[in-house]
Amino acid sequence: MWAYENTFYQIYPIGFCGAPISNDGVCISRLNKLKEWAPYLETLGVGAILLNPVFESDNHGYDTRDFLKIDCRLGTNEDFTDICRTLHEHNLRIVLDGVFNHVGRGFWAFQDVKEKRWDSPYKDWFHINFDGNNGYNDGFWYEGWEGHFELVKLNLQNPQVVDYLLDCVRFWIDTFDIDGLRLDVAYCLDREFLKRLRKFTQELKPGFALIGEVLFGDYNQIVNDEMLHSCTNYECYKGLYSSLNSMNLFEIAHSLNRQFGPENWCIYRGKHLLSFADNHDVTRLASILTNKKHIPLAYGLLFGMPGIPCLYYGSEWGTEGEKGAFDDYALRPCFEKPAPNDLTDFIRTLIKIRGESDALCNGNYVNIAITNKQLVFERKSDSEKIFIAVNIEENNFTISNPALTGTAKDLISKENFTLNGELLLPAYSVRYLKME
Repeated sequence: MWAYENTFYQIYPIGFCGAPISNDGVCISRLNKLKEWAPYLETLGVGAILLNPVFESDNHGYDTRDFLKIDCRLGTNEDFTDICRTLHEHNLRIVLDGVFNHVGRGFWAFQDVKEKRWDSPYKDWFHINFDGNNGYNDGFWYEGWEGHFELVKLNLQNPQVVDYLLDCVRFWIDTFDIDGLRLDVAYCLDREFLKRLRKFTQELKPGFALIGEVLFGDYNQIVNDEMLHSCTNYECYKGLYSSLNSMNLFEIAHSLNRQFGPENWCIYRGKHLLSFADNHDVTRLASILTNKKHIPLAYGLLFGMPGIPCLYYGSEWGTEGEKGAFDDYALRPCFEKPAPNDLTDFIRTLIKIRGESDALCNGNYVNIAITNKQLVFERKSDSEKIFIAVNIEENNFTISNPALTGTAKDLISKENFTLNGELLLPAYSVRYLKME
């Protein structure tokens, strides 16, 4: 699967393009800005762009009106076809946000139900009770996603709904030549729908990637040979920043070992989960870390641990942004052009190292040495072995372990080492030691 070998770059288009938060009906080709960013993203080394909702919606994109039309605030279908062609020319695959659990109140089929009520041929596309009412006083009750009535839950057990959604996916592949989907709230989706989606997309476009948004629970339930290729790794997202803030690397080491370690009880060994330091729903890394010197170390861990690394636009140059109490607007800003700096250069180096390493893309995980402020773990495949070593304190530290023996090259600094059971880690440092 191509996704396992690449780094993803996530963009929230409505914010990225500076579009109005509520749909004003005015068509402006704002998303053409992606064509201007394509050379930068290719130079950065990412292999795929993950675009959050791009289809016509009421407000934020997850309240879809029309799955077959690019949101007018972003442009037209013709614009997006040209954009996707440009992205592919720059060796960037395209993954779109598939919002299949719910639609907006402006969705055409729901509008038909509002008008015709029980006479609508689409009344069974939703979970409706005509004896009740809802917060919008429509004169009937319907199920909204997690109680949000602006998000009307689809009935994925209705074959007509499933056929419609699959026809939409076919349209996206045929029209835009997309390479995968990120499935919004995948933990809510009907499992039989996921199975059919997997079979449908693999037959239509072999190698088509399916990645689910999952916040909790057992990822194995939907990441398997019948359903999804990957899902978001929220457990390690939390461990990444929390272990740095608390100066307790045992936390992230425990999570990684629990998921990918060598013991029989480790639960996700061999799987490729989507790893991230921040995204469009959470406070940015540069704002959540209490010590800014830890920012590059977090990315050093992210690109060294098992998983598919995903960068959130702007965070690769240290953009800040805190999640609001009632909205996420501060997390989804507009940038006119990229603003790369030393952090960007460091991340570019990590992307290149990982992309050229079988051990980092596919290797096993083993904890080698752990203290509160230092961590060394091994990534090993049949062809290579790499030690990831990080020191998160302000002092140099020498870490000892018999496994740290032999000749090695630091893939980041290009230094050569002869190890005799000890490794000197400078203050606030990360090393990627490839063993000879």
